[in-house]
This record gives sequence, C-alpha cells and structure tokens, in this order.
Amino acid sequence: MSALKVLRIGPLASIQDQGRPGQLQQGVSRGGAADLLALAEGAALLRQDTHLAALEMAGIGGLFEATDPLRIALTGAPMQVSLDGESLAWNASHQMWAGQKLEIGAARNGQYGYLHLGGGIASEVLLGARAVHVMSGLGRPVAVGDVLPCGDDRGREVGLGLAAEDRFQGGALRIVEGFQSDLFAAEVRARFADTAFKRGSRANRMGVEMTSDGAGFSAAGQLNILSEVILPGDVQMTGDGKPFVLLREAQTTGGYPRIGTVLPCDLSKVAQAQAGTDLHFTWVTLDEGLAIQAKQDALVKALPSACKPLLRDPAMMQDLLSFQLVSGVVSAEADPFESGDIT
Repeated sequence: MSALKVLRIGPLASIQDQGRPGQLQQGVSRGGAADLLALAEGAALLRQDTHLAALEMAGIGGLFEATDPLRIALTGAPMQVSLDGESLAWNASHQMWAGQKLEIGAARNGQYGYLHLGGGIASEVLLGARAVHVMSGLGRPVAVGDVLPCGDDRGREVGLGLAAEDRFQGGALRIVEGFQSDLFAAEVRARFADTAFKRGSRANRMGVEMTSDGAGFSAAGQLNILSEVILPGDVQMTGDGKPFVLLREAQTTGGYPRIGTVLPCDLSKVAQAQAGTDLHFTWVTLDEGLAIQAKQDALVKALPSACKPLLRDPAMMQDLLSFQLVSGVVSAEADPFESGDIT
C-alpha cells in the first residue's frame, strides 16, 4: 500500500474529511475540514470522491516521503512547496515516486492548506468519519513518524490545475436571521451590518473573533437566554457584545445570544482569514440565502470540469520522455502538399 511518511510536521496538522453528522445529541459537533471547498477542489483534481480524507495543515506544512508511487493534490491556503527541491504548482495534482520527498512550507496567504492523496488517507474510522476532533477525543494531530496510508486509488491522471476561488482576502459575509435575531434591536442589527470588522487574534477550529471600533452588540435579556443548539456559521455575542463566528468544531449548545448565521458557502472565507483581515456582514433574506447557497453548490459540483492540464515548461519536466512528443513520421524533403500526406 502506498503511503507518505511524516518526517516533519507543523503544529495542529490533522486528518480531516467532511465530518460526522448526527452526533449532536452525544455532544459531538460535526467537525471536519475548516475549508470544505478545499476538500472538493482536491477531489476534483484527483478525480475522486469529495468525502475522502485529506491532511489539513494550519499555517505551515511539513516534510513527507513517499513509500511507493502515489498521486497528490494541493489546495487551500497557498503554501511554499517543492518535490525533491523542484517547485510544484499549488491548486494542482502531481505524481510522486517512491523515495521522493515533498516539502511544504509556510502559507503565503490564508490559514489552512490541504494535502490530498490518491484514494484519500485511509486512517481509522471513528463514529463514521476519519475527521480528527481533538476536543471530543476523536483522534489526535499528526506527528513526526506517522505514516499516512493511501486508500484504493483507481485513478491515474495527474498534471491538472484549477483556478481556485479566492477566499483569502476577507470581504463580505452573507448572514441570515435566526431564532434569536429579534432579541437584537433593529438599530443594533443595522449597525452590525454597517460595522467594519477585522479578524481578531483569538481563533481556532471552533470559532473566530471579530473585532471593531465602537460599542458592542447587546441583546435584550441576554442574561436569561437558555442554552440552545449551536451550528457552524452562528454569530454568537460574548457578554461584552463582541461577535464570534462559530466554525466546524463549535460547541453543540450555548447560551450566548446569536444575531444570525453566516451562509455555509462563506465559512471558508472566515476560516481562511488571517489576523487583521477586513470582514463585514451583509444581511440577506432566507430565500436569497438559499439561492446563493444553491448556486455555490452547483459550482462545487462542476469543479471536475473546471480542472485543466497544467502548462509546463519542458525544461523543468523530469518525466519528459514519458510523453508522446511526435505522433507521426514526416520527411524533411518531401512536399506534403504535393504528396497528399496532409488530409
């Protein structure tokens, strides 16, 4: 079985897939990749299922060695990357041969980069998923000496690239009202949308702090709110009125007031924001939100058709001789227009 040996690894790197639904009643949030779009992009580049697990790298990657030939893809926050010292394209799929070493450095932009293996990472399945959820005791971060085994890879295609959606610059977060939105006065909700926020320094896979100038955003009777179910995307206010956007490993219940919920398709933008990145909220109706999400879902479904062969410099192609460079034989002396050789 092909695999990658972990020779060096950054902190908080973990195996992630789309998470484990249906466990809220057990106190386990769904979890899964912080940037689900990156999972779909990697699956498209390798022509495989979007539910397969990949390695999520927070801020910095590591050094890996292939035990046997395998395919890889790189998506999410662009990171410095090389294979045996030769630079590789990000948002692309590549071939690794036995003994080759893949080095992934720091993120150039964004927070979470992803390393995908052909066939996915075949780690242990816990409660129906391979996603590591440290807070729940399901798995642990990847460590030096670990071996990441590949699943059954029936694909062969490599050398594909993808013009990935840029969600690393912050910007607008579309938000819909929820059950507790009416606890916030209309003036407070309007001021919330008019406020320029920055991604704060307090952030992890559970949620991201939003900082701004001016007063906080308080709800009426917020000290008497009963704990209710929490979902990713909920914007929860702390006691001083500071908002946190909750992410994939958010707690399952909470009693802090929630002003609304960010659309799922915008959560990758929140997760990938670096400290100090500008963000702001835009209210949309439920019908508008459903239409926006449906359009994004359609774009994700079409990702495989958006993958195109990489433009490669022949001088940098170590596998040049494996390509069919000439498809026929021609004469240097004959005139093809007279001989009828061209049809």
